[in-house]
Amino acid sequence: MDESNMETPATGPQEPEEPKTPEKSEIEELNNKYLRLYAEFDNYRRRVNRDKEEQAKYGNESLVYELLPIMDSLELALKHASEELQTGLVQGVEMTLKELQRTLEKFGVSKIEAARKEFDPAIHHAMAQVEREDLEEKMVAEELRAGYLYRDKVLRPSLVAVSVKPQKRLKGSPLKKLPKRLKTLKINIEEDQ
Repeated sequence: MDESNMETPATGPQEPEEPKTPEKSEIEELNNKYLRLYAEFDNYRRRVNRDKEEQAKYGNESLVYELLPIMDSLELALKHASEELQTGLVQGVEMTLKELQRTLEKFGVSKIEAARKEFDPAIHHAMAQVEREDLEEKMVAEELRAGYLYRDKVLRPSLVAVSVKPQKRLKGSPLKKLPKRLKTLKINIEEDQ
């Protein structure tokens, strides 16, 4: 038989051989490393942008906080000034206080309205309880020191007195109504030798 007459199977375009297993796993590993690195960089970029926005938004917070005692002092000076006495000094303090308030408002500072509002521990700090019949329980009866918000954040909470309903007073000593066994309390302390 003539080998030249033998039909050889038609060989079309040959498919490339699959890469060897070690090479394929190395490519997958490099691809995974790339994807993780890209995700980490994307997270880092977002975090940096968020931090920049926070810095721009709240960058003046410490300065504003340091100005609040000045406002308190000016308000206290006006409170103690005689109402009959409208001297130039009192008027000057009023004008200074108003200008300071306007300036702080431009930068996002607002006063927390506390009087006769429901007590909210997020923006109020309770300093005392006051018995009041004209207010419901847990209402702000008195504002002891003004609180302020800086944009949407509490810069300084209001110091307040919170209302409670008056309690009925018992005539005589409340101990008289207790059983005798509860009136006497003995404590024995033994020392170890």
